[in-house]
Amino acid sequence: MSALLAPPVHAGFPDAIQVHADAISEVGQVGMDLHLNTTPNGRRTADYPGEVLPHRGWRFSTGLAYGLAPNWEAGLSLAASRDADGSTHPAGIKLGLKWLPVRPADDQTGWFLGGNAELARFKQRFSESRSTAELLLIAGWRNADWLWAVNPKFGWNLSDGLGSKTADVAVSAKLARGITPRLQLGLEFHAELGTTRRILPASEQSQVLFLTVDTYVEDWGLNFGIGRGLTKAADELTLKAMVSVPF
Repeated sequence: MSALLAPPVHAGFPDAIQVHADAISEVGQVGMDLHLNTTPNGRRTADYPGEVLPHRGWRFSTGLAYGLAPNWEAGLSLAASRDADGSTHPAGIKLGLKWLPVRPADDQTGWFLGGNAELARFKQRFSESRSTAELLLIAGWRNADWLWAVNPKFGWNLSDGLGSKTADVAVSAKLARGITPRLQLGLEFHAELGTTRRILPASEQSQVLFLTVDTYVEDWGLNFGIGRGLTKAADELTLKAMVSVPF
């Protein structure tokens, strides 16, 4: 099918729905993120034969991060899925490398800028291309009361028969307001835009808007979100949670 006739694209297995800001592990520090999301009212039409549909499914991932050097972090993530019929399956693995050379000191005001690269291997029932590469850019600003962040994202299929110089394009953004020193309310926007060859019309993109709550208990971070699909290509309702635990 030509690019002009291509159907709406969907990102790879959505085990971690988040907007990356200026958090990064210190040298020698180990951290863990636990991600969970579900779509009580999700997409019911497969994008390719054999795909596990998101409707009434659950996605889990456990991510470990290690501070390699100042402004550098390595990551490993393991993902799993629980289908609508109650079956649970391991889904895949990701290796990541984050670089964040520009960021304000803790509790200070300023801009942040960096990127995160990932290589992933997933079962085909969860990703049409079993092997993928991703480059996510990180930019934003924060002070004591506000956080703004945006993540343009580019993804490449690496599997035989699917590899292409054309990249999938997506973007995520977040705006959050501090209510107390340990509580933020915000909005997150996640959209799958198309490819570098052709950006889809807005009505054909998958766009989801989340209302989020971030809270901090000592060094633990908790993120909760309720997402509403803004277009027909998006899941109508998505619930997500993330727990960040330093060691």
